[in-house]
Amino acid sequence: MKKKGDLSSLRKEFLQSGINKEDLKSSPVEQFSLWFSQAMESDIVEPTAMSLATSDDSIGIRTVLLKYFDEKGFVFYTNYESKKSKQMQKNPQAAILFPWLALERQVKIIGKVEKISKLESLKYFSSRPKGSQIGAWASEQSSRISSRSILIEQFESMKKKFSNGEIPLPEFWGGYRVIPQSIEFWQGRANRLHDRFIYEYKEGEWTISRLSP
Repeated sequence: MKKKGDLSSLRKEFLQSGINKEDLKSSPVEQFSLWFSQAMESDIVEPTAMSLATSDDSIGIRTVLLKYFDEKGFVFYTNYESKKSKQMQKNPQAAILFPWLALERQVKIIGKVEKISKLESLKYFSSRPKGSQIGAWASEQSSRISSRSILIEQFESMKKKFSNGEIPLPEFWGGYRVIPQSIEFWQGRANRLHDRFIYEYKEGEWTISRLSP
């Protein structure tokens, strides 16, 4: 008799496609851009969603949204007083994972973390819907609250406070950039013989290696 919670019989073969080293772009960011464009064109619900792992004396992981990327790195925004921010301030390294499983793909990025400039944060904050701007002011991210009603009260209070004029950028809110040191592209293949290629930044240039699945 199968035990409750036993998932050992679940099987799925990955048969959509494969990748060859000669087909990869020389820049991992160009390769990411290609895959990201394909993810955007697919039926993936939120292709910008990425798992962000951080650590200090403990380990944390959560889903955040990618807002910008280029050769310098991958940018997301958060409250600077949140648990993840405190972890990154103590240990400025992070890993991010894009689980594009509908395409039988994953992209894993590991690198150093830095705050982006206040001007960059302001530019993005100003583009957000007003409700999201007020939400940034209302939420003391990661702090414990006794009920949702407290959060709603804080939101309404901030909404009233900023009812006239533009909403300023909170000092405690802004962006981080993950500066990649390695980027791995994973493509599912049959018989669990997946294609894995890792770009690593060494001595000022990117190298590409195939990894065993």
